[in-house]
Amino acid sequence: MNDSRLLPSSGQPPTSCSRVDCDACDVRALTFCGDLGHDAMSAVASIVSRIEVPAHALLAEEGERSPYVYNVTAGTAKLYKSLPDGRTQVLGFLLPGDFLGLGDDRLGGLAAESLTRVSVCRFRRRDFETLQERIPVLGRRLLSLAQDEIARSREQMLLLGRKSARERLASFLLGLYDRLEARGEANDPLPLPMTRTDIGDYLGLTIETVSRTLAAFKRDGIISLDGVHAVRLLDPERMRSLATGDEADRMAAC
Repeated sequence: MNDSRLLPSSGQPPTSCSRVDCDACDVRALTFCGDLGHDAMSAVASIVSRIEVPAHALLAEEGERSPYVYNVTAGTAKLYKSLPDGRTQVLGFLLPGDFLGLGDDRLGGLAAESLTRVSVCRFRRRDFETLQERIPVLGRRLLSLAQDEIARSREQMLLLGRKSARERLASFLLGLYDRLEARGEANDPLPLPMTRTDIGDYLGLTIETVSRTLAAFKRDGIISLDGVHAVRLLDPERMRSLATGDEADRMAAC
C-alpha cells in the first residue's frame, strides 16, 4: 500500500497525509486513546499520521495484506464482501472511533469503501503492537472496543435470524442513532450516507422493502424524511418498541 494514501478507487483524487495533533482530536474521548495520559498520548502521536479520503474511495481491498491499522475519526465507510458471481454483502458501517484492521493484517478479508469524506488515523501495525505492550491501559481499552464489536455482531445475527422487516429497519436506525450519539454526532436529522441498496444488503432486505418500510414509518408518524440521505426520528419511543418487538407483541395481544 502506498505510504501517502489508502486505496482510492480508479479516477478518485489522491488522499492527503499529514501529522496529527491529538490534543485537538474531536473524538479522542470516544476512541482507544481516551483514557491515556500525557506521556502515553505523546507516544501515540509519535507513530500516527492523518489520512483524508474522498467519498466513494476504496479504503481496503478484499484479502489484501496491510502493514497498517486504521482508526476512523470522521465520516462513514461501509464494509462488504463480494461473491464470485459479483454479488456483494454489506457487513457493517464504520463510524468515528471504529477500527479497521485491528488484529488482522488482511483487514478481516473485507473491502472498505468511504461513503462520505473520511478521516483516519493510520498506525504502522508493528509500531502499534509495540505500543500496546508498553502501555497496558491501551491494550485494555482496545479489548473493550473489540468486545463492543462482538456485541454488535451478535445483535446483527439476532436481527437477521428473527426480526421482521419493520423490526430490522427500526433496529438499524436506532443503532445508528445510538452509535452517533455516543460520539456526540447524533444530529437532527440523522444522516444516512448509505444508499437504500446498502441498507437492504446489510439488513437482508430488498431495496423495495426498505423503501416501503421507510414510507410506512413516515405514514405512521414515526419518522420524517429529509431527502434521500437524512431522517428525523419523530417518535423515538415507538421506534424503540418496534426494534425490540414490543409493538408486535402488543398488537398480537389485542
